Amino acid sequence: MQKEWKVGQLAKMTGLTIRTLRYYDQIGLFSPSGHTVSGYRLYTESDFSRLQQILSLKELGLSLEQIKEVMTGKRMGLQDIVSLQMARLRETIRTQQKLLRELEHVAGLMHRNEPLTVETFTNLMQTMKSSQEKHWDEKKAGWNLYLDQLGAYLDNNPGEPGQGGNPNE
Repeated sequence: MQKEWKVGQLAKMTGLTIRTLRYYDQIGLFSPSGHTVSGYRLYTESDFSRLQQILSLKELGLSLEQIKEVMTGKRMGLQDIVSLQMARLRETIRTQQKLLRELEHVAGLMHRNEPLTVETFTNLMQTMKSSQEKHWDEKKAGWNLYLDQLGAYLDNNPGEPGQGGNPNE
C-alpha cells in the first residue's frame, strides 16, 4: 500500500513551505499525483522521491527553470550539471585568487612604505566588493532555505497565536 500525504504533511517532512509547494505546482515543476474528494493535493512516495531530486538540484545551485529542464529531460543531463558546478567553482576560485593578489600587492606596498595610489586602492576595493557580493549571494541562498523552513514551521503550526495556515490544504 502506497503512502500518501497532503500538502501540509509533505511540507513538514521536507522543510518547505506550503506556499513553495503550491508555487512549484503553479509553474509546473512539481505537481501532486492526485487530489482528495474535497480537492486537497495528495502526494505519493513517487512524488516525494521526485521532490527530493528537485531539492538536491536546487542545492547544487540550479535555477528552477534549469531544474525543470533536468526533470523533464529537455536539456540538462548529469554531465551538464557537473559542468555547471565546475564552472561556478572555477569562477569563485578566480575571484578569490584575484582578491589574494590585490591584497598581496597592497601588503607589499605597505611593507616597503610605498604610497597607495588611487588606482591600486580602487582595484582592491572593486575586487573586495565582487568577492563580498558572491559571498552574500551564497549567504542569501542559505537564508532563503532557512526562511522556507521557518515558513513551513509556521504553516504547520496553525494553533499558535499569530500564525496561520491549514496544514491539510
